[in-house]
Amino acid sequence: MRLRALAKINLGLDVVRKREDGYHEVRMIMQTINMYDQLEIDIKEEPGISITTNLPFIPTNENNLVYKAAQLLMDEFKVKKGITVDLQKFIPVAAGMAGGSSDAAAAMIGVNRLFGLGLTVRELMERSVKVGADVPYCLLRGTALAEGIGEKLRALPPCPDCYVLIGKPPVSVSTKFVYEKLDASEIVQHPEIDRMLEGLQWHNLNRIAEHMGNVLESVTIPAYPVIEEIKQHMKDHGAVNAMMSGSGPTVFGLFDDKATAEQACEALRESKIARTVFLTTVFNNGGRHR
Repeated sequence: MRLRALAKINLGLDVVRKREDGYHEVRMIMQTINMYDQLEIDIKEEPGISITTNLPFIPTNENNLVYKAAQLLMDEFKVKKGITVDLQKFIPVAAGMAGGSSDAAAAMIGVNRLFGLGLTVRELMERSVKVGADVPYCLLRGTALAEGIGEKLRALPPCPDCYVLIGKPPVSVSTKFVYEKLDASEIVQHPEIDRMLEGLQWHNLNRIAEHMGNVLESVTIPAYPVIEEIKQHMKDHGAVNAMMSGSGPTVFGLFDDKATAEQACEALRESKIARTVFLTTVFNNGGRHR
């Protein structure tokens, strides 16, 4: 079985407070995009989970979220056979695009189908929070409001069709580092999530773009100024807005015109300030996993 694990961007990311247990409460608008890793999952007679991947630094043991996700279901349903997973990574790693979480979500879909477990997407989502806070969203996909630690999800009206330019500089950022450095009580400028929700309701890309914001930029950009450089480069080349996704360092720009987006993509490649440059579109649910 071959499955696509789609990347996400955060159209808005606000941190409401730090909880007593150390987790941060967030309010985020998540959006799936047409950039994906590919998983090929097969049943094998011997028990256990075997993972191969195209990137040598990706763990292939229980430290991989694919392994954890598959094991969670296989243990619960006492699956006697095993699986082999070939994971082809194209989503940048440690980039704020939920690549690992999306891989885990695809693994759960695959195990559920291959072994006929009969779980609904909602039932998979309930279990998947044990694997990671972003995994339930990666099962839901599309446009969604995420609250709590990211596990409380509400599907939203789809984002207007647009072009998404991805630019990842040659650095990797630890989500843990960013949240540890963030002082939630000192955040001055919060993104206007409610205004963005109105923009989605009205299907108005400019309204959404105008109110985009990510409070984690206040930590990540001072540590990696190239992020601001990429944002400005995208805006200078016609993006309706540009922002860091998640904890970074990936930057995305939204474009309402294909020719402008293609020219901006070419200009960003030539600038050499981003190592990964990719032009794609938003993914909205009709949304079965394929």
